[in-house]
Amino acid sequence: MTNTVDALELAQALIRCPSVTPADEGALGVLQAALESLGFTCHRMTFSEEGTPDVENLYARLGSDEPNFCYAGHTDVVPVGNEAGWTVDPFGGEVIDGVLYGRGATDMKGGIACFVAGMSRFLEKRSGDFNGSISLLITGDEEGPSINGTRKVLEWMKERDETLDACIVGEPTNPTKLGEMVKIGRRGSISGWLTVHGMQGHTAYPHLADNPLPRLVAMLDAITSESLDEGTDHFQPSNLQLTTVDVGNTATNVIPGEAKAAFNIRFNDLHTSETLISWLREKFDSVGGDYDVDFHITGEAFLTPPGRLSELLSGAVEKATGQKPDLSTTGGTSDARFIKDFCPIAEFGLISQTMHKVDECAHLSDMEQLTDIYEMVLEGYFEE
Repeated sequence: MTNTVDALELAQALIRCPSVTPADEGALGVLQAALESLGFTCHRMTFSEEGTPDVENLYARLGSDEPNFCYAGHTDVVPVGNEAGWTVDPFGGEVIDGVLYGRGATDMKGGIACFVAGMSRFLEKRSGDFNGSISLLITGDEEGPSINGTRKVLEWMKERDETLDACIVGEPTNPTKLGEMVKIGRRGSISGWLTVHGMQGHTAYPHLADNPLPRLVAMLDAITSESLDEGTDHFQPSNLQLTTVDVGNTATNVIPGEAKAAFNIRFNDLHTSETLISWLREKFDSVGGDYDVDFHITGEAFLTPPGRLSELLSGAVEKATGQKPDLSTTGGTSDARFIKDFCPIAEFGLISQTMHKVDECAHLSDMEQLTDIYEMVLEGYFEE
């Protein structure tokens, strides 16, 4: 018989590890011990890159046959923030009136614990015998720069000819109630930093200076005065938001020598980062003058068209909660943006209302239902 794992106990043990990115503080060791008790082979790996902190990661697999069903997530958490605002110990894992409190309760140590618990029940029913493999890809770098985490684990797997056939990412996808939303894609994200160069001078002698501000204003107007698109069947319209305009000029009689602005674009699958960057440069060039622009691409837009994985997940959610979830692509980015190149992917986890907030928490009733959902997905995926 296979040991079973209690979701609450595992979640509490994980929360009690203060694994604020990039620190691990024992969190992956707690998870590894639980998985090895179920028969998993665990691989711990630390990746580094110049200018970034070292990050610990875990890939665990049970079985060697195909198909390989993967659960992906992260044990790192965001900082506590205003600790004085917490009514409980952020890393205490306390349960009060049927609610589990602590940093990571929803994002996403609670979700990891639910999957391990649901999987252990699935294995117990099968006496550990099923046709295929189950794996977990867990990083400590999702809340940080996402350089030494999931992306590099996937590269390591590729070098070993390790393949994935389906993946659920356990991010907290439900806005207010468990069962509302399964995510089958994500928008892409580009951040840009624009600097327009001029020549400093006296405001009374503008012919002896070159004011960069009119050109900056014209450039910003050029990229904000028209919509990028009207959206698609699965995506909301792309949007561009200005995030700051900076001159740093404290004098009213000085023309500044340069002016800066920053912006972010969240885009759907009608665009790629390459086409958007080309469009931005075309707009800036149409204004003219001396400027520099730098870009950082967080991820490309992607969509896993509705299919077997989303149907299995939606069916399990509806059976457990009585609610048919929306198949959505809203929200920010997640590590699904890396895994989508390897296999079909969907995201489903706990309720997102308290993630990254003071007194982050998860209701035990939601955790029990999520455990049921993950167990049913595995039963459906590996049905005999």
